[in-house]
Formats: sequence, structure tokens, C-alpha cells
Amino acid sequence: MQLPLVEEQPPPPPRTVTFEQPLNERLRMFLRLEFLYQQVSYHRDAPTTWGMRAAIQSLLEIFAITSRGDPKAEVLKELERRIQMLREYQNRPGVDATRLRSVMNQMLQRRDDLQATSMTAIAKLRDNEFLAAIKHRSTIPGGTCEFDLPGYTHWLRLPDEVRKADFASWLEVLRPLCEAVQDVLWLTRENVRARPETAREGNFHLVFERDTPIQLLRITLPAESGLHPEISGGLHRCSIRFLRWVDAQSRAVQATEDIPFVLGCCN
Repeated sequence: MQLPLVEEQPPPPPRTVTFEQPLNERLRMFLRLEFLYQQVSYHRDAPTTWGMRAAIQSLLEIFAITSRGDPKAEVLKELERRIQMLREYQNRPGVDATRLRSVMNQMLQRRDDLQATSMTAIAKLRDNEFLAAIKHRSTIPGGTCEFDLPGYTHWLRLPDEVRKADFASWLEVLRPLCEAVQDVLWLTRENVRARPETAREGNFHLVFERDTPIQLLRITLPAESGLHPEISGGLHRCSIRFLRWVDAQSRAVQATEDIPFVLGCCN
């Protein structure tokens, strides 16, 4: 009996890991907000009090970032820039008009939601007596334990639906800002010029064109390489050196061989 032919499957693509480096203060703030909002989203529905503690801590760190400068104005400025770029794409041949319209509508909605957000409401939430007490005690190692904050402990022991409703009301005040940041960063990463490069003896130097400022670098390596980049620099130039991981008890060592990697420059 003839066995049926088995179609050969293509091998899976090699696993990679990407490291990001912001090149201006605005992008640093955006990446930190994205990081904290992801932590909040992960922990907010945790069924344990420990998960809720982690969510509260991330929420307080978002408050700390929003208390510096004018994050709403910075995000709106970047949203407007991205929306203008999308409008310019409308006139380019080969553009998926339906997809472009969908992305633009989403960005316009993010802008409208953020414009309707009151930073005064965020400031009032930062001054919430219950949250302010947790923030104050969080500066002390172990300062939010039961005997330090019995009211916090009582709240953590309330039924899940009560705690989650309280937390959702706090997070809703921050949601338009954080979701706008997520979309801006998504578009920033999509607007990437990626190319293969080689770091000779583990070192690579890069000079940027002045008329096309780069906001974000993305360094992609094979996941099993055991390497990570150390990046220093600013708007006009940067240096990258690759370090080889040893273990958690030892300092990483400088790679001395040529390192192939993929460099992504996002503007």
C-alpha cells in the first residue's frame, strides 16, 4: 500500500529578542508609561491580594510620572505629528486605503479622548487620601504591611468585585493618556528602517542624519546568542557595545568577536 505523501513543513523562523533605546526625553517617558500600564493591566485582575498590591504600586508610579512636566501636552503633540504623517501617506501609491483610514480614525479617537481628559482629575486622584497614604509608606521598606496600613489591609480583604471596581475607577482617569501612548509607540515602531549590521569586535558606532531625527533604536539579536547591547548616545550619534551574559553572580563581559544584528531606527 502506498503511503500518502507528507508535505514538508518549513522550519520555524529563528527566535529573536529586541532591545529598545529611546533617544529623547519624551520617548523615555512614553516607554516608562507603557511599561507601567502593561504591569497594571497584567496585575489588576489577579485573584490574590499580592497581585492587587503589585497593580497599586504600578499605578502609583504612573502618578509619579504624570506629576512631572505636562505629559498630556507631550502626547498630544506626538499624536498630531503622527496624524499628519498618516495624512501624507494618503497620497502615496500602493497604500492600503482601508487600513490607513482605520489607523487614522483610531489615532483621531485617541486624540479626542485625551483632549477630553482633565489633568486636574489626575492631580486630584494623586491626592486621594487612601492612595497618598500608600504612596507615602511605600518609600519605607515593608512600609505597607498590615500594622503600618491597617486600612489598606482591610481594603485588600474586601470582596474582589469591590476592590476591582475601585481600581477600575482610578485607572479610568489614566486610561486615555496611557492608551494614546501605546498607540504612539506602536506607530513609532512601525515607522522603522531596519537593516542588518555587524559590530566589529563587539562595538558599533552610529551617526544620525540631522534632517531625519531618530527617536528610538531597536537592536534585534538571536534569542540564544547570550548577548545584550549597552547603548549610549543622543540625538546625533550613539555607540553600541555588546556584552555577553555570564550568570547572575558575575558581571557581563565585553564581546570581542564580530556580532551580526539587525538595527532598527524609528523616527
